[in-house]
Amino acid sequence: MLRSRRRTPRVLAAAVASGALTLSAAPAASFAVSSGSKPGARTTAERVAPYTTKTPISRGTGGAVTTVDPEATRVGLRVLERGGNAVDAAVAAAAALGVTEPFSAGIGGGGYFVHYNARTGKIRTIDGRETAPESMPRTAFQDGNGATRPFDDLVTSGVSIGVPGTLATWEAAADRWGTRSLAKLLRPAARLAERGFVVDETYALQTEENQPRFEAFTTTPEVFLPGGEVPAVGSLFRNPDLARTYRQIARRGAGWFYGGALGREITAVVQSPPKNPETTLPVPAGYMRPRDLAEYEVIFRKPTRVSYRGYEVYGMRPSSSGGTTVGEALNILETFDLSEMSVVDALHHYLEASALAFADRAEHLGDPAYTPVPVRRLLSQEFADERACELDPDEAATKPVLPGDIRTADGTCDLARGAGAIPRSDTEGRETTNLTVADRWGNVVEYTLTIEATGGSGLAVPGRGFLLNNELTDFSTTWVADDPNRLEGGKRPRSSMSPTIVLRGGEPFLALGSPGGSTIITTVLQTIVNRIDLGMGLRRAVAAPRATQGNVTDVTAEQAFVDRFGGPLGALGHTFVVGEAGTSAEDIGALTAIEFRGRNRLVAAAEPTRRGGGSALVVNDR
Repeated sequence: MLRSRRRTPRVLAAAVASGALTLSAAPAASFAVSSGSKPGARTTAERVAPYTTKTPISRGTGGAVTTVDPEATRVGLRVLERGGNAVDAAVAAAAALGVTEPFSAGIGGGGYFVHYNARTGKIRTIDGRETAPESMPRTAFQDGNGATRPFDDLVTSGVSIGVPGTLATWEAAADRWGTRSLAKLLRPAARLAERGFVVDETYALQTEENQPRFEAFTTTPEVFLPGGEVPAVGSLFRNPDLARTYRQIARRGAGWFYGGALGREITAVVQSPPKNPETTLPVPAGYMRPRDLAEYEVIFRKPTRVSYRGYEVYGMRPSSSGGTTVGEALNILETFDLSEMSVVDALHHYLEASALAFADRAEHLGDPAYTPVPVRRLLSQEFADERACELDPDEAATKPVLPGDIRTADGTCDLARGAGAIPRSDTEGRETTNLTVADRWGNVVEYTLTIEATGGSGLAVPGRGFLLNNELTDFSTTWVADDPNRLEGGKRPRSSMSPTIVLRGGEPFLALGSPGGSTIITTVLQTIVNRIDLGMGLRRAVAAPRATQGNVTDVTAEQAFVDRFGGPLGALGHTFVVGEAGTSAEDIGALTAIEFRGRNRLVAAAEPTRRGGGSALVVNDR
């Protein structure tokens, strides 16, 4: 099992360690926030008041925190104000997101953590992705007749629940790079869960969309549908069960989750979901056993790295496909001078490069412990140069395009391949969450975490206040022998999470990440193009309308993108589909980012409107 704070966290023996950051955490005066104000010194009564102000852009010094939620941002900022470092603040903010964003993240899920160590100048990552139970058969997604279950039947189930990695990630990050104990970092979130947060339109919408799924279980409505109803916008939502769970983890350590009583409770409901007898959903049972939790390990990995226009772009290695796919697309775009193009032509190149990179993602990306992943070749400039030959500046290719041949890539053009690929299934959920943190010493954290679909599996652990993930739906639902993302026991499903840190001259320039399933990759990629190639300031780069091309027939786009660019891009052969208005599918991504301006100056950015808008705050206003 995972050990408690200040003992060595369990990681794979082959994991690569970076230098530890040891900073004294001098105590600082406590402060609090009143609703509708920026953090600062407040009275005791105001200290417990909800904080609802959403600040999409802040400039200043001394560190910054940006998340999709003002309460979580405030929690992280308090840690920085009190002398904690970026890792401390990131873990505390993530725990708070488990309270205020319970349908997107929490200790029932997993994620990827990227850390820049200012003392050593090194970037290292933690793979905290969920794993399939060891005993899970490759036929788990099939019915009794051998047919693949409908995807909607798998989403709300025990069979889709992977072994969670989030709590192990928090413990590993705090032990390796932090200055505070995990127990201390959980306290603000526990207080938040007990006091409650103000329900906004996004939270109410997500609850409403998931109500039939939540009602498939007997446990979930008790927490997330108080009185059997969707919480009203403006009401105060409390989760005392989660507050108690956080406090028990603080006292007993993460081992209580991975090898103790809580772990046994988790596996019991996975194997025998508390199904509501009135539901029409099948709710198939899962395969997780206590041993799967006890043997779970996070993995410290080296990041991916590519050069782009003089910048160094670092991201996540597999099991995430984010670093390789963003990196390959940037390498393809490196062969074109986007800054000299019209915005329409630059966007055309962005969409086409994305499709090429996604073709190679489907062909090669999976858990490297189970399938060879040619990361070095996928990120070689020679391979990208060859792929760039297939990008027609004047016409969109017929989708899906074929993957490239990494075995023979030599940087020369071979245009004989054309279109005709058979796309593999990609069912990754779009509701995740992301946070970005920087501290006064120059350390940076980019962290993406999730429970997969909005509401995860829909299953709440009885009396514990959190939802379990349905990450195993990220495996290909149809088992094919040559598919690198096929289902196997013990395996991590392929992810698109793309926490990214960009350096310039060896120093941080930009850190960014987003939720959005497979659109995470394109959200991060488009934002980098907006900032570096199109010369947008960070605020505009984040707010600009988005479109995503994952090597499928139609470009998925926001309505504002189609309104502005649909005509001229349509003339180049692109066709568009827009997410349904008034649903959580309307927006693409929910990015957070920090830009570093030198002399310790920071610009922190969050979404101004997507998913209701985010909150970006700095320690010291400029």
